[in-house]
Amino acid sequence: MDARYVYDSVELAYTVEGEGDVVMLLHGWGCDASVWRTTVELLRNNFRVVAVDFAGFGRSAEPREVWGVEEYTRSIEALVAELGIVRPTLIGHSFGGRVATLYASRNDVKAVVLADAAGIKPRRTFAYYRKVYTYKLMKHLLPLLIGGHKAQMLLDQRRARAASADYNRATPKMRAILSKCVNEDLCHVMPRVTAPVLLFWGDKDTATPIADAHKMQRLMPNAGLVVAEGRGHFAMLEAAELWQGALMSFLNIK
Repeated sequence: MDARYVYDSVELAYTVEGEGDVVMLLHGWGCDASVWRTTVELLRNNFRVVAVDFAGFGRSAEPREVWGVEEYTRSIEALVAELGIVRPTLIGHSFGGRVATLYASRNDVKAVVLADAAGIKPRRTFAYYRKVYTYKLMKHLLPLLIGGHKAQMLLDQRRARAASADYNRATPKMRAILSKCVNEDLCHVMPRVTAPVLLFWGDKDTATPIADAHKMQRLMPNAGLVVAEGRGHFAMLEAAELWQGALMSFLNIK
């Protein structure tokens, strides 16, 4: 079933399949609920599966303001309340893992699955800060030196070379949201995630490295880690058989 819910004047799209205890699927940045297609097929005979398009992705509208992880989490909390859901199991990939972590740190959940999840602020090198502040300096000085139009062309070219694909594909509003969310660290709330947690990670993930998974495992009281060897940031898709087996075992699917 396709459905809509309006939160803070933003229309959110989601799907519901199956019956039983609720599993909520929270996708990563640049994706939408369709990334969970095979996972929905695996779970819908045993659970009521709710797959959400986050605001600004898929069929959901963009936020009107620059949201952070807090606002995205509140939108999911509001949807849970609207649907009358009690103690959901949360499954989050990448950015969806941020929301799942914050949600589970302050709400009653049955279990949490974090797949190549974000939530630990990356360590920044000197080269990173040099790049950022050089860009900011150029943004202020170039219009004065060569005019606004030429300056914008040069800045767009520099950003296209230096920025991530996710950043370059995003609208200006979603770029601001991405910048805000990426710099939010959730380590301080992780010890409050007391429900059982399955961490599923590709050991070749360069977006959220395996070191993040080990840190989350240390910080979360009831976390266990399954590593997909030779897989990257989408290990749940790249190692589908291992992912499905881990989920069936963790969720007690016979």
